[in-house]
Amino acid sequence: MSPASSPILRPATAADIPAITAIYGPNVAEGIASFEYEVPDAAEMARRQAAVLEAGYPYLVAETDGTVIGYAYASAYRSRPGYRFACENSVYVAPAAKGLGVGKALLTRLIAECTLRGYRQMIAVIGHLGNHGSIALHRACGFTVVGVLPSIGWKRDRWVDCVLMQRSLGAGDQGPPDAG
Repeated sequence: MSPASSPILRPATAADIPAITAIYGPNVAEGIASFEYEVPDAAEMARRQAAVLEAGYPYLVAETDGTVIGYAYASAYRSRPGYRFACENSVYVAPAAKGLGVGKALLTRLIAECTLRGYRQMIAVIGHLGNHGSIALHRACGFTVVGVLPSIGWKRDRWVDCVLMQRSLGAGDQGPPDAG
């Protein structure tokens, strides 16, 4: 993808699972942004996608020339009912597409989709304080750092911090949410 081209953003389908699995796998196997140890297979990624969609959250892919180059989805921030107006985001971009605006396009669309669904706060849980790309992406989309959990995870023979970022959606905390 060249900087001049824009990816097509669309809802993810089960047919996208192989590409999604391929994008996510190296983050588990080689990185510290994900706190998983074992790379999930396509069946597990399909189960996760189905759970996100069944819960009513958006799950998007970015593609160019018929190739999925990134994906993003929202999920429950926490399961207790008092958190039902907050959601958490996840964004992953193929290595060859990093730095080309794919993550920002996906996150911007995800924010809009979650706002339309009535969510009032979006949380980013970013593994690794040194994940400057993800932190910059979220800042560019209106998130602010609200906390750091030092040494909360253990991966690749080291302690890993977790950065919490937050962004209001729609009216945010200005008044009660719609009934629901």
